[in-house]
Amino acid sequence: MKRQIVAFHLDPENDWVADLDCGHGQHVRHNPPFENRLWTTSEESRKSKLGVTLNCVRCEELELPENFIPYKQTAVFDANSVPAGLTSSHSTKAGVWAKIYVLEGQLSYSIEPLGKTFVLDSAHVGIVIPEVAHSVQPAASVRFYVEFYHKE
Repeated sequence: MKRQIVAFHLDPENDWVADLDCGHGQHVRHNPPFENRLWTTSEESRKSKLGVTLNCVRCEELELPENFIPYKQTAVFDANSVPAGLTSSHSTKAGVWAKIYVLEGQLSYSIEPLGKTFVLDSAHVGIVIPEVAHSVQPAASVRFYVEFYHKE
């Protein structure tokens, strides 16, 4: 999944890491002949890469960034009270991840750009990626809520 570079930082081993708009980091080492990224060696060159997209495998694996914390939670919804906006294609804002918790029953969760659909239940939490279109379809007897996360 393509995500934009928003900043850079050095890791403990002094290797450059691109900070992506999803909250994940990705190493961008200059290590010839394996990785030829001479642009990482100067601040001016790194700045020229801000806004460039990199493929974020961690988003594709639905991995919530480690430094994200919960800040808000919805009411508990059932098949009758689920807002129409959740059952149609929608997304969270930039930098906002979410978890879908099913308390009872089952909920179908689709992530359109990835072409994936999951059946969520009390043992399986759904992970929502920032700015990625998704939707849910409740079973007849379901109770669930959504918890939102942002960077610490």
